[in-house]
Amino acid sequence: MEEVVAGGVASAKRLWTGRVLSGLVVLFLLMDGVMKLFKPAPVLNAQAELGWPDEITVATGIVLLICTILYAVPKTAILGAVLLTGYLGGAVAVHWRVGHPLFAATLFPV
Repeated sequence: MEEVVAGGVASAKRLWTGRVLSGLVVLFLLMDGVMKLFKPAPVLNAQAELGWPDEITVATGIVLLICTILYAVPKTAILGAVLLTGYLGGAVAVHWRVGHPLFAATLFPV
């Protein structure tokens, strides 16, 4: 099975590697977004440590879920990727601002 991509043809192995990696990213981001909706104690503690008020936790989760769903749908994947880039860039900036260790937390969203 081969798929035509920009610049040539992707082998089945490369195609499935991309699908699996994208699927893992989508699952992780969906879990993060859903956790923000239910607001368990670890999520609220992390939000407080980063300086975010509890009141925006659900809104943040909704934004993350919308961006992730847009990324997961092939017709809107580019828009979703751009929006997730902004969301995760903000996460890096917040971790950096509060002084988290570079390799332990700050670069994790990258």
